[in-house]
Amino acid sequence: MKKVLIVGGVAGGATAAARIRRLDEKAEIIMFEKGPHVSFSNCSLPYYLGGIVETKGKLVLMTPESFKSKYNIEARVNQEVIRIHLEEKTVEIKNLETNEVYKESYDVLILSPGANPVVPPFEGVNLPHVFTVRNVADIERLHQYVNQSNVERIAVIGGGFIGVEVAENLREAGKEVTLVEYSPQIMAPFDEDMVQILHKEMLDHGIQLIVGDGLKKITENAIELNSGKQVEAQAVVLAIGVKPEITLAKEAGLEIGELGGIKVNANYQTSDPSIYAVGDAIEVYHRLTHKPTRLALAGPAVRQARAAADHIYGQKTNNKGVIGSSSVKIFDLNCAVTGLNERAAKEANIRYDSVYVIAPDKVGLMPNSNPLHFKLIFEVPTGRILGAQAIGKGNADKRIDVIAALITMGGTLEDLKELELTYSPMYSTARDVVNIAALVGLNILHADYKQVHVSKVRNLVEQGATFIDVRENHEFESGHLVNAINIPLSELRERVDEIPRDKPVYIHCRSGQRSYNAVKILQHLGFANVYNVSGSFLGICLYEYFTDVTTSREKIVTDYNFK
Repeated sequence: MKKVLIVGGVAGGATAAARIRRLDEKAEIIMFEKGPHVSFSNCSLPYYLGGIVETKGKLVLMTPESFKSKYNIEARVNQEVIRIHLEEKTVEIKNLETNEVYKESYDVLILSPGANPVVPPFEGVNLPHVFTVRNVADIERLHQYVNQSNVERIAVIGGGFIGVEVAENLREAGKEVTLVEYSPQIMAPFDEDMVQILHKEMLDHGIQLIVGDGLKKITENAIELNSGKQVEAQAVVLAIGVKPEITLAKEAGLEIGELGGIKVNANYQTSDPSIYAVGDAIEVYHRLTHKPTRLALAGPAVRQARAAADHIYGQKTNNKGVIGSSSVKIFDLNCAVTGLNERAAKEANIRYDSVYVIAPDKVGLMPNSNPLHFKLIFEVPTGRILGAQAIGKGNADKRIDVIAALITMGGTLEDLKELELTYSPMYSTARDVVNIAALVGLNILHADYKQVHVSKVRNLVEQGATFIDVRENHEFESGHLVNAINIPLSELRERVDEIPRDKPVYIHCRSGQRSYNAVKILQHLGFANVYNVSGSFLGICLYEYFTDVTTSREKIVTDYNFK
């Protein structure tokens, strides 16, 4: 009979335990969790603050009793594994309720300790109104404090997934929330042009968003930033990031990887073959960059746990590495991302290009049809798909799942162009935004026309570049680039003499389709230096808005138009 000990009882640990039981009815399985709960929904924690999850009990998916009755797995809570003895193949456990220390032997040990919140040594981090969010107990303490202490003003430090979700849910609960991010943008997986849409959404829903400024210290009723800015705060949530929990592994002498996570092989074995490690604590292989990475996501953790359990019982798994796919809801927007963004592709020394398209998420005459912003990154010259980002009120996650599948299979722009997807006017358009992005990408890859990204427009406007706005007159009058010339597409052929041939000309409409048609017309009429503005006027407005509002800089548009 095999004896398996598992350290950590959330996604990776619980999945490994359940899989081992399905493979071996006779195995003795003991799972240790130093917190009071096993198998809780870590990713759902912020939604308890906003009332979407009504009670903390709903966050707990399984109890020790249900693990025992359903799986014959012994789950010991409030029990911390404090030491591994490799030669003896034993672990020491401390009962946190009684302080008793005892030993258990193992045939196989699985480490799934997760990651800990990063808490830098700022002045004031130990004050009683400062919180982190890692487990059900953490979120309950925060929930009780902000609701029982008449707390109205809360500062959230960190603009990653947890920070943004905590800020959103506290705002939905009626609190005045300030979100502070040291970097120039929140949500690092999104590129700068796409993330401006998220910045605007936060502002529109009443969150004071501060980027490019870090926390300096915390006082009893405020935070002070590096810039010297003071922000009133009766509670502070630290969501700066997480670091892998490697103390146990490191003290045991297991090998630690170059990024600070536990090093594992393709079967998730550590440097001791009888010890496996999965989840947020390990380093994994990125299939696109071909380098180690850390990926604190539940989906990869449960796949790793199943693969480790299978290997323990002699079943082989083809480890293809990770690509990093995730999604998040930010107020009225659904946001999703997969693979590499432009920054990551550049850091990996991959030659790439990208396209940004805006298309309806469903047929325009259907109820609740809205624009879907979609960015596709691809390798040059192969057209291999490297990553994508989608933001909109519709099914952004569905589109990104399509791209994730293609990346996993080594798909290209040609594959995406020909991909057959379901269609109903209530759910999509006959040519979905992902297919449109592939067509635009192929045009750029094959140099059928030239484009300029919205991030370059301000400099061009300030340099006096020629912009032709091919929207109709009434659209132009509702807001336009300060130096744009309005020549509607319907009048373009008759007014072509108004367009200079001796210098670059930049064409835009609302979302990019009419301007693309205008570029092709002008090319056929002998214009050799015309560019389509990727994202067009809607993309320009979204890109410019947050920085304009928060820095009071001079606008490059007469008025914003987000319709």
